[in-house]
Amino acid sequence: MITRKRLTAGVCVLLATLTAGLGTALPAAADEPPSALVPKVELVLDVSGSMRTRDIDGQSRMSAAKQAFNDVLDAVPDEVQLGIRTLGADYPGDDRKVGCKDTRQLYPVGPLDRTEAKTAVATLAPTGWTPIGPALLGAADDLEGGEATRRIVLITDGEDTCGPLDPCEVARDIAARGIHLVIDTLGLVPNAKIRDQLTCIAEATGGTYTAVQHTDELSGRVKQLVDRAAEPTVTPVATEGAGSCSAAPELKAGLYTDRQVIGKHRWYRVDVRPGQELRASVSVSADRAVDNDYGVLLRAVTTHGREIVRGAESGTGRTDAISAGLRYPKPELDGEDGAEPPAETVCLQLGNSFSAPASVKTTPGMPVELTIDLVDGPDNASDVAAFGLGRGWWLLGAMVLTGLIAGLLTGWISRWRVAVWRTN
Repeated sequence: MITRKRLTAGVCVLLATLTAGLGTALPAAADEPPSALVPKVELVLDVSGSMRTRDIDGQSRMSAAKQAFNDVLDAVPDEVQLGIRTLGADYPGDDRKVGCKDTRQLYPVGPLDRTEAKTAVATLAPTGWTPIGPALLGAADDLEGGEATRRIVLITDGEDTCGPLDPCEVARDIAARGIHLVIDTLGLVPNAKIRDQLTCIAEATGGTYTAVQHTDELSGRVKQLVDRAAEPTVTPVATEGAGSCSAAPELKAGLYTDRQVIGKHRWYRVDVRPGQELRASVSVSADRAVDNDYGVLLRAVTTHGREIVRGAESGTGRTDAISAGLRYPKPELDGEDGAEPPAETVCLQLGNSFSAPASVKTTPGMPVELTIDLVDGPDNASDVAAFGLGRGWWLLGAMVLTGLIAGLLTGWISRWRVAVWRTN
């Protein structure tokens, strides 16, 4: 029988439990990501004179871009800080020196006021030159600060008209800063020279190039790129490998970026404790024209130069990236007097066999992405079976046996049915 005293006590316990639960849940709900992790995007729009051309769905390229921008601004995720920069929007004259400085930030990178941003875009009219290089440099400065994704989306209908500042070299210089800024390019004209230039800009930073000829294609692609910036990602840490193991930077588990000059080696160091397994992988992006037949080598060696393990990959033609990896399990050891045994310093050597025509610049080096992982190693040798399948070998054996039995049964049933059919 439940007495009033017991009922009162039970209610008090229930209320206390709910209060404690709410007390722990509310702060978590109120937590906001630190400002350093807020993704930033800047849309860079070509407003040069050629944007007057009427060849996109019966309207001018500028009108199509404005319509696409309105669609994009309505769909920007709340967690993304967005800005807009123009090129060729203000100077209509013939002075090349002045025209090649014609780039400005139309709307600052930050929390988006959709009405204000749309109003700013509505005032634009096709005007001047096409200073793509200076616009990219300005956009990179606009996006400085923070550790989250930073993305430039360039929309243009023509080649840069402000040489000798090559926008492809500008993109490589931006990538060499190690700030993990990606440039995506969209071309409004299916022209081979424009495509080559925009592809080079995108590849230099790990971005993408897209050709668009319709308004809905433009708005859809830009929305997709802005949404991609909002996706949670692991931000690489910029590092600089050395020319020898003794001078190499010490790396912990994580994702790193670097630059490697063609034909040069890079060295890094990782401390591996007994019982841990080192897993390392590297990707080198061929961001420029390279000769056929090349390779990437990743070696793990001791501080005395003895090779532990290596991973290598080769290619015979132009690719966006080539990758190699390795694994090194360090056996568990018992320390003296119960003390934890010391870690082993493993030297990672990254080499490449790229070559390029004399006309291709070798600096800055090609983009490198290095992944380091340290996990608990296998408890004993039986955990790593033949053929590197681990315990999955037994599963594979069971599957083969099951398949064999199933095949025999199927064959026996088929023969029995045929025999019955002939009898009838």
